[in-house]
Amino acid sequence: MLALTLASANFDVASAKDANAQPVAAVDLLPPDQEVSDTVVELAGWVVATQDSQGYPFAIMDKAAAQILVFGSDGRLRGVAPGLFGSAIGDHSAPGVAGLALREIPGRDRTTPAGRYVGGFGPSIDAGRVLWVDYDSAVSMHPTATGVPAERRVERLASPSPDDNRITHGCINVSPEFYEQVVRPTFERGGVFYILPEKASLAEVFPEFAQSRATAQRSVKKRRRSARQ
Repeated sequence: MLALTLASANFDVASAKDANAQPVAAVDLLPPDQEVSDTVVELAGWVVATQDSQGYPFAIMDKAAAQILVFGSDGRLRGVAPGLFGSAIGDHSAPGVAGLALREIPGRDRTTPAGRYVGGFGPSIDAGRVLWVDYDSAVSMHPTATGVPAERRVERLASPSPDDNRITHGCINVSPEFYEQVVRPTFERGGVFYILPEKASLAEVFPEFAQSRATAQRSVKKRRRSARQ
């Protein structure tokens, strides 16, 4: 896909200082006709250019497209795959939701919050060692299990459309294959997680990125006007 190729090229250039590094082919589990949005590509480029992840690996999650992109600490794309997200539309976690059992979380509060989070592996009360995306709101990333058969999580994850990927209580699910091949080894020592908003504005959730993006867009428009004169 064109957008994914562009993303890979951007990060190879950004990490060219490591001339001896051998690029590793990224794992691509997205449906054949599904592309990555310009916003995701631009955010990833901004993270690398500004070193916003401070040398840690990072992931960008697009809830609307149900996509997860994982990058190494060198800025190279490690993999992209579909994901399952909170069944409720929204960008904030309800107060106190982290202290509730899954069955106690009201449907309206089953959101995957948007924002920038520093996370890593750590213990949990009932699931052993998990990858916490945001410990305070109890949002983790883990491989999809059969769970409740009626939820059809495995089938939803495998479907070509993102429209049925909203089913979790707020956590992020990926396929066991993607988790073991990409997620676990990449974030073994922690990382930074960027979750795009679906209701809030980019300026509200990622103000520095939004400002940089707006400045770049104005610059492009200015150059185009000058070229026509």
